[in-house]
Amino acid sequence: MSGLVIVGTQWGDEGKGKMIDYLASRADMVVRGQGGNNAGHTVVANGKKYALHLIPSGILYPDTVNVIGNGVVVDPEGLFQEVAMLEEQGIQTDGRLFVSDRAHIVFPYHKVIDALSEKARGEESIGTTKKGIGPCYMDKIERCGLRICDMLEEDFSRRLEGLIREKNRLIVSVYGGEPLEAEGILESYEQYARLIRPYVADTSLMVDQALREGKKVLFEGAQGSLLDVDLGTYPYVTSSHPTAGGFLTGVGIGPFGIHEVIGITKAYTTRVGKGPFVTEEDNETGDRIRAAGHEFGTTTGRPRRCGWFDGVVVRYGARISGVTGLSLMLTDVLTGFETIKLCEAYKLGDQVIEHFPASLKTLEKCRPVYRELPGWQEDISGCKTYEELPSQAKAYVQAIEEITGVAVKIISVGPDRSQTIVRERVFEI
Repeated sequence: MSGLVIVGTQWGDEGKGKMIDYLASRADMVVRGQGGNNAGHTVVANGKKYALHLIPSGILYPDTVNVIGNGVVVDPEGLFQEVAMLEEQGIQTDGRLFVSDRAHIVFPYHKVIDALSEKARGEESIGTTKKGIGPCYMDKIERCGLRICDMLEEDFSRRLEGLIREKNRLIVSVYGGEPLEAEGILESYEQYARLIRPYVADTSLMVDQALREGKKVLFEGAQGSLLDVDLGTYPYVTSSHPTAGGFLTGVGIGPFGIHEVIGITKAYTTRVGKGPFVTEEDNETGDRIRAAGHEFGTTTGRPRRCGWFDGVVVRYGARISGVTGLSLMLTDVLTGFETIKLCEAYKLGDQVIEHFPASLKTLEKCRPVYRELPGWQEDISGCKTYEELPSQAKAYVQAIEEITGVAVKIISVGPDRSQTIVRERVFEI
């Protein structure tokens, strides 16, 4: 079996889209296993930029099969907007994109409840994308949700109408919102049911068969390890499991289907939304990193919070996903800094801690213990090999390996596929 998992080792937005796209050139199948269209991957291919939210990045390769697994929550409106966008660019999805019949469906009431609940939290709001992802997962766990296979049944409209009535009571009585009009929703989702039928499959069986046949399967992570609902900076997390283990249930495969896990990490650290951020630079340095790295959300356009590389975070993210190698992204963004800092531990009062704490109150009290290295001034965006990098850049990579305990196998020095240095073969590349 040849299954390669791509996961984010920070708070997401690490550049997974580019690396997934790069590795997908050798993959037979690319699979999403969690999240929804609250996640976004930006891919630059042949000079064109593509923003993908639900559809796996392998769709840009004509011979690659793409799978949306059962752990994903699917917004049909968002899905078919992406299909239309791709087809306008001459990229066909028919026969190459498959959606799990077990995946749960996002409905308009999920989005309304998402927005109203965020508003009701006031200063305690989580900072969701308001795409309805959390409320959809809530229905899934409460066992009152509807799945893709339900869309294809004769009683789908009747069941949906009953849910709209129930959710309207919640919207009006609890949140003081306006009730949704059922007729328009029913018409839209009857149309989506017709459109989605050719894409629906038992994707768990598809992926298992591909692995057993020795095909190369790339598992495409969305978001980052620190957003895992169990292991992340709760409650400022997503509603699913963006760690390597999330693919086992989110796709429906056994653990032996995964043979390698590549952790994607930025050469610095960013996060969107609220929550403690030990190495944050809410100042000129952070502004400089944000501008150079174009650090604005793919899905929301929100400016990302920026700071120096946090080795405690990446070490933790690598451990909980069993990362076998790192891909260091956006290394070129740090060009021009006289001094570059790396956080190798936290200081909590008089105590030095090297492990990531569960309590956010504890995390808020932590201060970074930095290692400082000289920066490089040379443009590295054209470097094709590790040997071509300036000595300061190589020292930075080596320091990251030492702090995290994981080898840096790939280094990205720009947004294009060609701007990628492979130090150690990954997925036969």
